[in-house]
Amino acid sequence: MIDSPHAGLSRDDAAIVAQQLGRDPRGAQTVAWRCPCGRPGVVMTAPRLPNGVPFPTTYYLTCTQATKACSSLEGAGVMAAMNRRLAQDQSLAQTYREAHRSYLADRDLLAAQLGQDVPEIAGVSAGGMPDRVKCLHALAAQSLAKGPGVNPLGDEVLAAIGEFWRRPCLSRSVPADAGSAKIDEAEATGDDTAAGGAAQQAAPRPSQGQS
Repeated sequence: MIDSPHAGLSRDDAAIVAQQLGRDPRGAQTVAWRCPCGRPGVVMTAPRLPNGVPFPTTYYLTCTQATKACSSLEGAGVMAAMNRRLAQDQSLAQTYREAHRSYLADRDLLAAQLGQDVPEIAGVSAGGMPDRVKCLHALAAQSLAKGPGVNPLGDEVLAAIGEFWRRPCLSRSVPADAGSAKIDEAEATGDDTAAGGAAQQAAPRPSQGQS
């Protein structure tokens, strides 16, 4: 089992991710994609958080510019258009289902490496896969972490938001206490933006943040 909130991150990366999210990155194991500026942009998160809550969103988007860009696309109705295409284009739907299976395989491998068993989220990936689109952040995160050709809709999101890393991002200086920022207990049942949102229930259940 994991004994710290971000066991696999360096102190510097953990501090930066905490600054990006505005809270401690619980369960983050490694940087799955690093921005050309050198900062973490996607982290790989344990299937079960240190507090015992199942967490299906293995690839978690942290880059502030990428999350803002994905939110803008969501506000413009891109997800509804993608869902219509999924219902009409069988080839696209099949490739999207394969992205779902790839996501599950990556999470199963990570769970095995961590010695975790998380039956509560068996078959549950992220972003609405395998049949619909409900979070562009999660799809973009998988495409960044895995590279092009795995998640077709995630690839489309990245093409739409362009070179987001060229936009002004967080200050190069990270507060000394950023790595010990207060944990946001709402993460476990947050909305589908990188920051999370809704209040956590008393009994552990799968997180909905970026899922």
